[in-house]
Amino acid sequence: MQIRTDRIYRMFLRLTRRLSNRQMMMLLAVAVGALAGVGTYLFEMLLYGIRNGLTHWFPVDSAHVLLLFYPAVGIILATLFVKYVVRDNISEGVTRVLYAMSSRNSHIARHNCWTSVVGGATTIGFGGSVGPEAPIVLTGAAIGSNVGRLARLNYKNTTLLLCCGAGAALAAIFKAPITGVVFVLEILMLDITAGSVIPLLIASITATTMAFMLRGFDPILAVTLAPEDAFELWQIPLFILLGVLCGLMAWYFTSMNSRVGGFFKGIDRQWKKWMWGGAILGVLIFIFPPLYGEGYEGFTALMHGNTQVLFDNSLFYRFRDIDWVVILFIIATMFFKVIAMASTNAAGGVGGTFAPSLFVGAFTGATLALVCNMLFQWNVSVVSFTLVGMAGVMSGVMNAPLTSIFLIAELSNGYGLFIPLMITACISFAVDYYLDPDSIYTKQLRQRGELLTHDKDQSVFVFLKLDELMETDFLRIKENMTLGDIVHIISTARRNIFPVIDNFGRLLGVVQLDDLREDMFKPEKYGRPISDYMIAPPDRILEHESIMSVMEKFEDKHTWMLPVVDKKNRYLGFISKSRILNAYREQLVKIQQ
Repeated sequence: MQIRTDRIYRMFLRLTRRLSNRQMMMLLAVAVGALAGVGTYLFEMLLYGIRNGLTHWFPVDSAHVLLLFYPAVGIILATLFVKYVVRDNISEGVTRVLYAMSSRNSHIARHNCWTSVVGGATTIGFGGSVGPEAPIVLTGAAIGSNVGRLARLNYKNTTLLLCCGAGAALAAIFKAPITGVVFVLEILMLDITAGSVIPLLIASITATTMAFMLRGFDPILAVTLAPEDAFELWQIPLFILLGVLCGLMAWYFTSMNSRVGGFFKGIDRQWKKWMWGGAILGVLIFIFPPLYGEGYEGFTALMHGNTQVLFDNSLFYRFRDIDWVVILFIIATMFFKVIAMASTNAAGGVGGTFAPSLFVGAFTGATLALVCNMLFQWNVSVVSFTLVGMAGVMSGVMNAPLTSIFLIAELSNGYGLFIPLMITACISFAVDYYLDPDSIYTKQLRQRGELLTHDKDQSVFVFLKLDELMETDFLRIKENMTLGDIVHIISTARRNIFPVIDNFGRLLGVVQLDDLREDMFKPEKYGRPISDYMIAPPDRILEHESIMSVMEKFEDKHTWMLPVVDKKNRYLGFISKSRILNAYREQLVKIQQ
């Protein structure tokens, strides 16, 4: 493998020897975009092949018992594939991309170029109620990362190619190049410079072109706004209300996802997770068939006003013409979608939250429009409110109002809904941010201090690890020692501070050399216990604590040295503020090269 890699690298050098660094990055962006476009096409073909083979022969006027079992089979197959073939975690695609950028020098394993395709298509094809976008984004990011590694680029350029791959994959699946660029800038939080935006645009355009060539020009959501769907000023209060509802649904989305995930984490055996996940998902899909898979067909039919399609293969098929039953069915489907999605991922399936957030948003907007039409006969456009609702919930769930606005604008083939999109997306974002400032992608990473942001200082600190900066060459003092014992020990010491520990290694306090100077040359005081000179440290640092948290303690306590302990208060070493600042400067130079 190394010989092959070296051969590819030498060939790359010969081909690009006359190109500047910017030209080389543009060329690589084209390659990454093309590969991401092909990868997206293969993913979709595999997904639709599995799903159509399993369900195309179902009668539409009755529920089919196989819907109870398909999801469990898909989850089991995906879990076994991950455990015995992949042997790595490929779930939560966007979160893993963010983690790779902050903690793995933007390196993503080679297998992610294809394993997410197989795992995601298997999960969704068998009915897993998750989205294909996260596996596709991880696939594209892996392609970009590995192209950067083959070209032996530095961290900055490898990260740029990783982002080009992620944005290109998203652009290809939605055939929306602007959305791919905005997604990277807003969610992956890449710096906005000419050197980064131009390769992103090239990669996204290339991937979208590949999607057009391989899949035709039909959009993923076949919707065109008619004149009666146009925005009118009197609808502004309704769109404000929709923004509030979408913000609340976004908060429900993220909080319920966390709760279901916590429930499954408490299950100790994988086969029990399969049983719980399969039972929950099977029953929900059996009762509410639109929950099957990513759900694009469901909310596409909904936005066209064809609510009867939602009842295909349903127990409620004969009630599909009753307005209040339709509304209750839509509301129930909307709430249960989140539980179905979370259960799929937590039980071992491979998928994302992108499409489910669009699904929930579409059903939220459609519900408001249908209620207004049924109760007040206002003749509100279901298409418009469905599209705007999609942007609203997505904005809150992902903390990405710009991505949601441009995605729906591109999907609807124009910017006729731009004003209501902005109103609803911004209000939804504000409501959800007030209730929970983290997006569904960033919550766990921020808690672990591994999240990159547009704040340069904070982003550099993310790369610094406590265990790498901790110093351990301090002489340890036992609690039963005397001043005389210490005098003989410190004669060879290079430090001026000493940890005092008990027989179990637990930190009791510290002794500073300055506090000993007055008595260390008085032999008559050598019998004094060391506890007479011991003081409590200003604070203690826990192992694996984030550097940002450590710096906050340094600033709060006005000190330059603090001890590091584990959860049982056992002494591990010291961390100094000066060493952190030196490492900060070195890392800042590294990521800017």
